Amino acid sequence: MSALRLATHPLRSARRFYGTATPTRLAAVAPAASSTAQNVAAPALSAAAIHASGPLRNDWTREEIQSIFDSPFMDLMYYGAKVHRENFNGREVQQCTLLSIKTGGCTEDCKYCPQSSRYNTVVKAQKMLDTGEVLEAAQRAKEAGSTRFCMGAAWRDLAGRKSNFNKIVSYVKAIRGMGMEVCCTLGMLNETQAKQLKEAGLTAYNHNLDTSREFYPKIISTRSYDERLETIGHAQDAGISVCSGGIIGLGEQEEDRVGLLHTLSTLAKHPESVPVNALLAVKGTPLEKQEPVSVFDMVRMIATARIIMPQSMVRLSAGRVRFSVAEQAMCFMAGANSIFTGEKLLTTPNNEFTDDQKMFQLLGLVPKPPNFEQGSDKTEQPSYQNGIKIKAEVAA
Repeated sequence: MSALRLATHPLRSARRFYGTATPTRLAAVAPAASSTAQNVAAPALSAAAIHASGPLRNDWTREEIQSIFDSPFMDLMYYGAKVHRENFNGREVQQCTLLSIKTGGCTEDCKYCPQSSRYNTVVKAQKMLDTGEVLEAAQRAKEAGSTRFCMGAAWRDLAGRKSNFNKIVSYVKAIRGMGMEVCCTLGMLNETQAKQLKEAGLTAYNHNLDTSREFYPKIISTRSYDERLETIGHAQDAGISVCSGGIIGLGEQEEDRVGLLHTLSTLAKHPESVPVNALLAVKGTPLEKQEPVSVFDMVRMIATARIIMPQSMVRLSAGRVRFSVAEQAMCFMAGANSIFTGEKLLTTPNNEFTDDQKMFQLLGLVPKPPNFEQGSDKTEQPSYQNGIKIKAEVAA
């Protein structure tokens, strides 16, 4: 950069790569009480430090979460790691596979999604995959080390899809019989459909909130925020674990990221897993020109989620393909303990399987086994001490 350009455009990309060291960040550091008779002040405590040792909570205030999110980066990452290791084996990372069983032709207008029929993208509408294709993909995923198999369909809801829904119920039974966790994301669910999926053996239902309630209307108009929350409620009422998170890089502000985390962490029961996605902008969608987020943005989201939802899986999801092994290591250190493997995440690129295996070896990560004890109808949650599962105790 020339001296003239530096003078007139001082580090315009600094926010993208380094986040923001703003007065708000500094305000998230609380002075500690004086530690000696001479009134020598002890080191200040960040909000991340203050809240890292608290009980499991569903009554977080937005201001508390904002203060954690605004903690100095190194503090936030450290305390995210601390909370993570108090609740999970810090070396275990679950490998999941996500298959699009019904691609394209969706009637919704999600501005980030290439599967919407409203946008001119490379993704074209296809029929639902047949039984053989789905079960063979699940078997390959298991052989490659995945312990959760997720099936996604580009639908708004299941209305008028009885035949396809019955097929999916049969897929759930068959894949559960393979000894894998099974997850579906099929759009909105009603109470009856949720119960049928639970009876078939469904482990989890994915239904992302995407962003904050305030920013949501700028991204989607064909489904309301409350409709998303209603589907989450139906899944939890049926005893199914809920997988719900969001996407960063949609054009939202940091307070929107905090708003998303606030909604998730104040649900009656925390989601079993919280996917943190970084937008992969796709040509032809309204968000095709969005700038990619930095790994520092991802780590800040992951560590905050880990502190406020300590017993939830935090999934390093879409957008991981853009991050180096060193950057992914930062995410795992901050509290992420799940990834998606396989060449695609629905329709967008993903990391190569062999690259992930090399990363696991380099970082000393080990595959996390499946958890068949989970479910929103289960009151007992595992407890860890120094990364070792010691007992199950009733969650607060």
